[in-house]
Amino acid sequence: MNGFLLLIPFLVIRFILLSVLNRASIQRAAHFAPMWENEKAAYFIYQISTAGIMLYPFFLSVKIDFSWQFFLGLISYLAGLCLCVITIINFSDPDPVGLNTNGIYRFSRNPMYIAYFICFVGISLLTRSMVLFGIIVIFQISAHWIILAEERWCLEKFGTAYKQYMKKVRRYI
Repeated sequence: MNGFLLLIPFLVIRFILLSVLNRASIQRAAHFAPMWENEKAAYFIYQISTAGIMLYPFFLSVKIDFSWQFFLGLISYLAGLCLCVITIINFSDPDPVGLNTNGIYRFSRNPMYIAYFICFVGISLLTRSMVLFGIIVIFQISAHWIILAEERWCLEKFGTAYKQYMKKVRRYI
């Protein structure tokens, strides 16, 4: 089985489910906060690594067997997809000012990034690709800088409400 096939459910959840639930959320999800110096470099790396995550699996295959790596990959992949569905559902229903603090966002300020990471790690395990895993690590590190820019933007936009949210809810887990 071609590794790219594993990305199809992810893409359906990320784009089609989100647009069905709330079209305006597609624009919110695609919005990147204004970035400063190092964040601009991180954004470039983030986009390149995203392209790598989307394209490299075309050259990989999944070997279905009963190894620990296959089962760990399958569990991670499915858990990431389930978490992605939950985050998309919660993301599509912000409060009236546009802030997400309910559902899974009560436990993590960035559950979508966590879901992506878990899902992508599952894909790297299923395809047994250390190169893909390396790209995913680079993606996640650069995403941290994107998140810092988003937090700064949210503080500007939502003010005290976001500051209180930051005090109650961790950035990741």
